[in-house]
Amino acid sequence: MKSIIILFLGMSLFFGFKAPDLQGLTEYEKNTIKVFNNSIKSVVNITIVAKRRAYNGFPFFGPEEVPTGIGSGFVWDHKGHIVTNSHVIMDGDSFLVSFHKDKKQYQAKLVGHDPTRDIAVLKLIERPKTLHPIEAGTSQNLMVGQKVIAIGNPMGLDHTMTVGVISALEREMPGIGGVTIRGVIQIDAAINQGNSGGPLFDSRGSVIGINNMIISASGASAGLGFSVPVDAVKLIVPQLIKSGNVIRPGLGIGIQPNPYGEGGLIITHVAPRSGAYNAGLKGMAIDRYGKKYLGDILLKVNGREANSYNDIFHILNDYKVGDSVKILILREGKEKTVKVVLTPLSMK
Repeated sequence: MKSIIILFLGMSLFFGFKAPDLQGLTEYEKNTIKVFNNSIKSVVNITIVAKRRAYNGFPFFGPEEVPTGIGSGFVWDHKGHIVTNSHVIMDGDSFLVSFHKDKKQYQAKLVGHDPTRDIAVLKLIERPKTLHPIEAGTSQNLMVGQKVIAIGNPMGLDHTMTVGVISALEREMPGIGGVTIRGVIQIDAAINQGNSGGPLFDSRGSVIGINNMIISASGASAGLGFSVPVDAVKLIVPQLIKSGNVIRPGLGIGIQPNPYGEGGLIITHVAPRSGAYNAGLKGMAIDRYGKKYLGDILLKVNGREANSYNDIFHILNDYKVGDSVKILILREGKEKTVKVVLTPLSMK
């Protein structure tokens, strides 16, 4: 009988029959588990701590530190930099970071943040012996229907994983400072309060985005989650680590909508020593008699229409300080093209 069984098994292998998986898991499940196990050490929970005045009848006591929120993040490098959302850390005075299966909370400080992209960087003041930085992928060539995995701290339930697909690409979401966040990834993986700042992985275990918001009437997940694309993260984070802020290129002008409804933007003023100043652009002026003179009207930047600050912000995001752009303006009823060298946006 034993020889018959051995013969049968040998024939099965010979003819290419695959022995059943003892765990009974599908390839899809195996992949999901693999991504989780390989990534979980890179994902952190963040507790936001704020200073609040203690109302205990003793005004000579200083403010006390109170936990005011939770969020998620991930390890960026071996130096202890943690990436999360700007809105997660916005109201915090200090931050506590915890890792998977590590009961200790590690203090972290804010390095810098970019509210226009909803990206922030913390740095661990004290850190574990070993850190596991994430593998940053790319948000190029993503496809609707592609599998995604989110890991975070929803409702304080640490290191929770949810799985879904990319529902849409190139979404545009409200940002801070009058600009939008473009190129946003829409997903149906469950995202809830506390997931913000956590990584979005592809099936290879590479980070393709930062989970940053949901749309929901109830405040709970409704299958409408959104992630900032990782290519934006890879552009912004090194700048924040280096200098604590993002140096963006600017024209050096003040603008307002064209009240005459003909498109373009009225240049209200030109900053001294800026690219616009050196190019001879003119802002609004008032003579000694109180008569107002209209400034140049900005129509296009390198051939792209500019009808709002949001338009200019996103056009210039494709360039860096020192680059030259061609500006089409309307001056005294005539169109004119001038070349402007971009200067730091904060230049006065």
